[in-house]
Amino acid sequence: MLSRLVKIGLGLSLVATSLLAELEKKELNIGFIALTDCAPIIIAEEKGFFKKHGLTVHVVKEGGGWPGIQQKVISGEYDFAHALAGMPIAATLGINGEANLQAVLSLDFNGNGITFGNNIIENMKKYGMDEKKRPLGSESLKKYIDAKHKAEGAAYQPLSFGMVHPVSTHNYELRYWMASSGIQPDADATIKPFPPPTMPSNLIAGNIEGYCVGEPWNERIVMKEKGSTLVTNYDIWNNNPEKVLQTRADFIDKNPQTTKAVMKAILEAQMWLDTSWENRKEAAKILSQKNYVNAPVDVLEKSMIGTFQYLKGEKSEANPMFNVFANYYAAYPFYSHGMWFITQMYRWGQIDKAVDMKAVIESVYRPDLFEIAAKEVGYTLPPSPWKKDGVDKYNMFMDGKVYDPNEAVEYIYSFEVTNPKVSKAEMLKVNKWSVKTQQPEYVCPYGPAGCADPKYVTKK
Repeated sequence: MLSRLVKIGLGLSLVATSLLAELEKKELNIGFIALTDCAPIIIAEEKGFFKKHGLTVHVVKEGGGWPGIQQKVISGEYDFAHALAGMPIAATLGINGEANLQAVLSLDFNGNGITFGNNIIENMKKYGMDEKKRPLGSESLKKYIDAKHKAEGAAYQPLSFGMVHPVSTHNYELRYWMASSGIQPDADATIKPFPPPTMPSNLIAGNIEGYCVGEPWNERIVMKEKGSTLVTNYDIWNNNPEKVLQTRADFIDKNPQTTKAVMKAILEAQMWLDTSWENRKEAAKILSQKNYVNAPVDVLEKSMIGTFQYLKGEKSEANPMFNVFANYYAAYPFYSHGMWFITQMYRWGQIDKAVDMKAVIESVYRPDLFEIAAKEVGYTLPPSPWKKDGVDKYNMFMDGKVYDPNEAVEYIYSFEVTNPKVSKAEMLKVNKWSVKTQQPEYVCPYGPAGCADPKYVTKK
């Protein structure tokens, strides 16, 4: 009995010590871009989750686009930042700045769209496009490009499209969608980066035919009736990772308790966002403020409350998984998800040397830190940081491909359209590892928001 009481007392003492652990840094700057998927950071501030965990946080809207975010994280002006899932990987590899940046959690799944202006849509319709098909492939765009090549010959002018950053999900998604029908993105098109909020004005000005961006900058064009969103990234890859919370590796080393407190606050915000559609409506009102996303509430609600309006002049369609913040392990930084971005960097010739992809992603994504923070706030963990995608209806790719991290090298070279600068043989020499993958079940422990169907909601 005495031994048992001692153990209980020791356990309580350790819990108390953990709760009272001093934060190394209590005042922080966290940068974000004006997109709806900054919501976990903004909600953590507005609903008091940062304060609850002893933090004073200045959330700062970055006006210099994703390059500005990256530069200020590397320089230390931002302690943490809303970031594209590929950005910390690219910086660690030295192809987007140069610093060991780490992703401590995923901020969301899905959330992007590919939007085209009215003129190119009319041309695509001439080549058989059914704009109401879901998911909609790029075959009609391919036929239009082929006809344009034939008419213009050697004087062919590539079509211009926008995305937000060279290592962005948007760049890879736009290329994936185009290449699925045989389009050569770097020959048939010009794909240029623009800050997300400037996409609508660039399309209206005729600088680009279309773009891939996060919300609310697709619905902005749809509601102005200047174009339509033909496909979302959920249509391309169901429940794909989108943004992460990134910081410098040395910041984590110097400030472990602060890092955990930030993670816990944002995790609680993510769970709050998926608890109910009423919470999503409240979030849309908060995000609409000038110092945040600065967009009308009705535009933000188009994608935030379980619907999405694809087409100008048409009704919104049910799309409950357009934004997922906590359900189905959306906050968890899967190693396999991070490695998928490395495969795309190779596929599109952004890396010119062979690297051990497993070693790289394990130096960037931090499911180990996530597990500690998650347990303290009651966030459900998946069975493994490694999983396959493309194997069931909640992680399918539009072209039916399966992505298995154990076959990552083969995956890079398996596409009909692929432009790597490194040979398959070179890659196989340095990627001789194997990992055990486990598939998580589809679960929605936090509520109906972001959930495929109410039958999956397990919240008590």
